[in-house]
Amino acid sequence: MVVPHSLDDEKRRLRAGMRKRRRESPPAAEDEARLAGMIARALESFPAKRIGGVWPLPGEADLRALWRDLHERGHSVLLPETTPRAAPLLFRHWSPDVRMLEGRFGTLHPEGEIGVPDLVLVPLLAFDRHLNRLGYGGGYYDRTLSSVRCPAIGYAFSWQEVPEVPVGEHDWKLDGVVTEREMILRCDKED
Repeated sequence: MVVPHSLDDEKRRLRAGMRKRRRESPPAAEDEARLAGMIARALESFPAKRIGGVWPLPGEADLRALWRDLHERGHSVLLPETTPRAAPLLFRHWSPDVRMLEGRFGTLHPEGEIGVPDLVLVPLLAFDRHLNRLGYGGGYYDRTLSSVRCPAIGYAFSWQEVPEVPVGEHDWKLDGVVTEREMILRCDKED
């Protein structure tokens, strides 16, 4: 007899597999540089001036050089403060000289003023060609994207693509995904 699996079980298994894979193959500096370059190119397709990003956690792509470049080109770079579990993320202005503060779950966020992004770059564990993402399981980005209602571009390494991400009713579809190899941007915003 086959026992049906719940959506939560599917997500849990996929998260565990992707975390294990990430631990076993940390990102190479040249792949991080290519990823940052592809993100910069993707941002040219959007009129955003206030870019939401993230300070890297261990194993994530380190995009701090991209944040500096965007800041130097006149963009406002906003990085999230991890809020209590039921709330959306709180974005704070970042600059190269701002003090970084420790947050929840090992995160760091700027001491800067609160701001609202008009585009968010979203970290993820896995993605599919339908622009679904698998996050870390706290629902922070789903709540945040539902709240700020701006374009959301996921970023990942190409090995993080899977045939299908399990999706629930509260999971937020991305407007695109950028890897070190390609940009997958949604043309049909109605999707």
